[in-house]
Amino acid sequence: MVSDEAQQQELIASCKHTKECSDRNACDVELLSVGGFSPLTGFMNRDVYEHVVKNMRLPSSNLIFGLPVVMDTNEDGVKEGERVLLTYKGQKLGVLEVESKWAPNKPLETKECYLSSSLEHPGVQMVAMERGKYYLGGKLWGFERPKRVFPCATPLEVRAMLPAKQDVVVFQCRNPVHRAHYELFTRALHAPNVRPGAVCLVHPTCGPTQDDDIPGIVRYHTYEVLKAELQNPAIKWAYLPYSMHMAGPREAIQHMLIRKNYGCTHFIVGRDMAGSKSCLSGEDFYGIYDAQNFAKQHAEELGMQTVPSADVVYTEEQGYVTVDVAKKEGLHVKKLSGTKFRQMLRSGEDIPEWFAFKSVVKVLREHTARAQ
Repeated sequence: MVSDEAQQQELIASCKHTKECSDRNACDVELLSVGGFSPLTGFMNRDVYEHVVKNMRLPSSNLIFGLPVVMDTNEDGVKEGERVLLTYKGQKLGVLEVESKWAPNKPLETKECYLSSSLEHPGVQMVAMERGKYYLGGKLWGFERPKRVFPCATPLEVRAMLPAKQDVVVFQCRNPVHRAHYELFTRALHAPNVRPGAVCLVHPTCGPTQDDDIPGIVRYHTYEVLKAELQNPAIKWAYLPYSMHMAGPREAIQHMLIRKNYGCTHFIVGRDMAGSKSCLSGEDFYGIYDAQNFAKQHAEELGMQTVPSADVVYTEEQGYVTVDVAKKEGLHVKKLSGTKFRQMLRSGEDIPEWFAFKSVVKVLREHTARAQ
């Protein structure tokens, strides 16, 4: 980050081009500037990009890296060796030194990173239809973080609020937190590989995601009311300016390395984490345990430990228990699908408290009413 105004003005004056960032671009610029994508200090050059796509590793250090981080453009006039001023909604986010420019092999990128090149996959759609025809790589000088309605603490700020020399179990989500999620991440604090005194960092992504997910601002409001309601000192809260790729196993690696930079030691890997379905057939692109197994396989190299998410269900007799306990004791399980929940939300029906927190439901209903 460049804080000196004279240096900022000098860099701006050296720019031949201006690029207005998309929401996704702005997330990447922010994470590069604050160290969320460390050890990267800029957008990947062509050689680094191609190596990461093929090998999931940075070429010189051989460090594992889940997905490429690139700046896209449709601008033909930008040339290697020039500088580009990166803007976003009236802000000057920083300057990119263009060290390489190329037309990427998008089918190869999507096949390797998303395990599919079909436009039925939301991540493939993003690469093929949202991103421009060229990628730009090179050093980045960050000036300021994007102004957001929700504050996204930097890795330095998050590490400062976490207890020293204690395990930090991170919970990644891209949807409002419901009761089952709460059960999941509080139980994770007592996992066999987590030391006593650990805290849980609820660290949801608030950037763009797939089209049918709840908007980031709505998710943020649900987290804020829940944080105020729970008042649990063992649970810390922060927000991540990251845009989801729905890349399944390789995105699990991306999330883990980012959270390593934010000071976390353990990562809760949900079933079908960052998974996606075909927009035509509804078929899953990844197996339900693919991300868990892949993350566990690479955890030691990342200096992280994985905590598989507990498969919990709500029972009439004992409340939330694990599935194996429910089966063993013959308990009566209650279920409510996400589709049914959304229908009840729109129609104003009472939503059972065992499924969702009242405070979260209230926020969702307020936003639903505004949208209508």
